[in-house]
Amino acid sequence: MSTTTPATTPGTSTPGTHAAATVTRLLQRQILPVDKNTEVFPLYVDLEEAKLDTDRHAVGGDKAAKDLNNAAIRQSTSTGKKLHPDQIRSRTELRLRPSQPLSFGTYFNAFPASYWRRHTVVTDVDLTVDVVGAGTVVTVYKSMARGHAQRIESAVVAGEGPDARARLSFALTLKPFVDGGWYWYDVVAGDHGASIEGAEWTAQVPADRAEHGTVDLCITTMLPDMSAQLLGQLGAAEELHPYLDTVMVMDQGKQKVTDSPYFPEAERGLGDMLRVIVQGNLGGSGGYARGQLESVRKGTATYAMMMDDDVVCEPEGIIRAVTFGDLAKRPTIVGGHMFNLYNRAELHSFGEIVQPWRFWWQTRLDGYSQWDFAARNLRSARWLHKRADVDFNGWFMCLIPRVVLEEIGLSLPIFIKWDDSEFGLRAKEAGYPTVSFPGAAVWHVPWTDKNDGVDWQSYFHHRNRIIAALLHSPYERGGRMVRESLNHQVKHLASLQYSTAELRHLAMEDVLRGPHALHGELATKLADINAFRAQFSDAQLHADRDDLPPVRREKPPKKGKSDIEIPGRKATLLAAGLAPLRQLRPVRRMAEDYPEAELTAMDASWYNLARYDSAVVSMNDGSSVALYRRDPSRYRDLLRRTIEIHRRFHREWPALAQQYREALGEITSPEAWEKTFAPWTDPAEGPAGGPSGTPE
Repeated sequence: MSTTTPATTPGTSTPGTHAAATVTRLLQRQILPVDKNTEVFPLYVDLEEAKLDTDRHAVGGDKAAKDLNNAAIRQSTSTGKKLHPDQIRSRTELRLRPSQPLSFGTYFNAFPASYWRRHTVVTDVDLTVDVVGAGTVVTVYKSMARGHAQRIESAVVAGEGPDARARLSFALTLKPFVDGGWYWYDVVAGDHGASIEGAEWTAQVPADRAEHGTVDLCITTMLPDMSAQLLGQLGAAEELHPYLDTVMVMDQGKQKVTDSPYFPEAERGLGDMLRVIVQGNLGGSGGYARGQLESVRKGTATYAMMMDDDVVCEPEGIIRAVTFGDLAKRPTIVGGHMFNLYNRAELHSFGEIVQPWRFWWQTRLDGYSQWDFAARNLRSARWLHKRADVDFNGWFMCLIPRVVLEEIGLSLPIFIKWDDSEFGLRAKEAGYPTVSFPGAAVWHVPWTDKNDGVDWQSYFHHRNRIIAALLHSPYERGGRMVRESLNHQVKHLASLQYSTAELRHLAMEDVLRGPHALHGELATKLADINAFRAQFSDAQLHADRDDLPPVRREKPPKKGKSDIEIPGRKATLLAAGLAPLRQLRPVRRMAEDYPEAELTAMDASWYNLARYDSAVVSMNDGSSVALYRRDPSRYRDLLRRTIEIHRRFHREWPALAQQYREALGEITSPEAWEKTFAPWTDPAEGPAGGPSGTPE
């Protein structure tokens, strides 16, 4: 039912004679881009008509039909309609031209009703929209899990002229949102135009939930300028400050964040809330664990939020995450989403799981990665309306209740990779869910611009995946984990990526050393890895392509065929069978002096690399190239060792899993981490701590 009413102040008692006292809390407010960046407009407002894609149940199970539908789903529905930046009057106010229609059914302004229904004590919400402009119509819609929109009700601004003003209120239930669905509102301006001055979603909640929690923000950095700019952004968001307890920056780089030209402004904005902690490079897990430890020991904040340093943050998302956590039925990890820093409307993933048989992280099977909201927005994307239940959330933005850290421990001591996903699985097993919460997000450098599957990070990818599987795989011998590891090793060998194969082998050897070696090598393992891989030509990067010889080959491509053609299924299977055997052949004479091909990063797939004796390959970030050389003797040695160690893992998996599971509580305990941090916290062993806002 819609009404015109005075404003209700969030957090104040509701009059009445109810037996159980309730208060009004603000759940979400209408927001607009901080900097009027037109690239992000589709995440806040939508000028397009909704054009819903085909229901996958109507498509059926035929593979060809599903493939065709998946391709169609990614086709743009945009007609190119634009909002002028000057129509954004403030953080909350938007001006519409006469008769202009617009929808707030968007990522940041639609209300994710199914998430509130499933995970919180909220049962009903009230929407209030402040509008100026006679004849302006506000219509509220809801969607179900299948994406169908249903009109709920409309209200019109009464009166005459451009100054007519109304607060339109709508009482809405969360009852029908068990599986999915959103609420949102559309606006059509009257003859004089309209100003949507703001909108709020509020709810009556138990009186003991009246006060909002506070958060310790934990940022690990080796990028002084980017982290200082992030701090400046947080400092400028004054509405966020009541929610912040401490902003902790774990500075692990050689160049310090306090030396950045952006730091003074950040320090002024955050004041006494800012604390910079200097320590050695212990990776993301060591940095976040330090923040977690400080938060637990301090005990004054309700939550600790992990956040990457190389992000642009939507500050309102932090407030929404805290609010959602405050009203959750049980302590809940509340994660934010990641958008592409270089393509601001593109979402990395709406929700991630760890596939238990493969034990590999992935987007949910009924979801899509790299989704472009500028091409197909929320109201036109059916799959976005089903609630996405997840196993974990990346620590680029992730709110963890302090009580969860106190019960299940801190991060694993594994430097980088799999610390966030392992923690999510650990929390899930302890009864604490993770929610990847729509409306809380950061913009981050996309993973596709990184080369971490084959560079020094490949060691941590492989070692930590195995450790996480040993800890949490429901299968006796890790499911497909060991066999897939073997397949990947052979693929890297056939691709002439000997440094990667050696690092992955070293990772497996280190897993066999047991869990108690992890803390001791946390500060030294990266240097060891870099020194070890420096001997391999595929790990030696050249910024100038002319540092390497030109391409020459003894024979041209057969019948002039392309070297980078993507093979079909049969050709791929044939190549997979022949590639390992081909590596045993002698190297062609000319290939010892000249590369046979030059491949871009996008074309450097195993089925292309496997046909060459040498090749120049560019890196994903476009900054350098490396020379890959085939070495039959090294291949034989590595293949032999690869087969041996995988046989050992298959044989010893149950005992190894028991060993790691028994040690988990100890190696993630605050006490274990305190010993690791001692060189930077104990005056007898390292630098002493300093005051807030200064390096420690």
